[in-house]
Amino acid sequence: MDDAAALAAHAQALALQLPDDTIARLLQFRDELAKWNRTYNLTAIRDPNAMLTAHLADSLALLPHVRGPLLDVGSGAGLPGLLLAIVQPELAVTSVEAVDKKARFQRHIKRLLALDNATVAAERVEHFQSSAGFATVTCRAFASLADFTRQTRHLLAADGRWLAMKGRPPDDEIKGLDTDVTVSEIIPLQVPGLDAERCVVVMELAT
Repeated sequence: MDDAAALAAHAQALALQLPDDTIARLLQFRDELAKWNRTYNLTAIRDPNAMLTAHLADSLALLPHVRGPLLDVGSGAGLPGLLLAIVQPELAVTSVEAVDKKARFQRHIKRLLALDNATVAAERVEHFQSSAGFATVTCRAFASLADFTRQTRHLLAADGRWLAMKGRPPDDEIKGLDTDVTVSEIIPLQVPGLDAERCVVVMELAT
């Protein structure tokens, strides 16, 4: 099975029907990440085949739970934010990444794939400001739940929610949340081809 067929199978397992051109753009993202990674060390995963599952399928598993506009925090090479922007051109995505080389890669991808729906900000999220709040604030490998919510609460829309991608449900981190942050749901994620437990912790401000 070639890479396009493998990625299409992953998408189908996630109940996503992706057009061929979207599959091609996702693979172009993967190829650029593998190329840049040889010089800039953007991710610990080196094998392009492993990236299909550990990065692409894992990020796409979040898509059904996202509402726009989306803020992706500490997004590294653009995971999951830029991948979601590729798959859903109507989704407004803002990606915040403080590490310059990672933000430069994201801007390269934005230009290369003409992602007009994506914005990349190279700064620390606690310093980032927006005139409007975000319906979804997400992170994949950023910080503890408490730090994540504290550093981004000024960016959450009034009816917005946080989505934190984790491995096993982080019970200790949940206990450390501020008293006005509630966990509304912990959603198991079934990532095709990934032999590891994954979940998304959904959090909201108490009303």
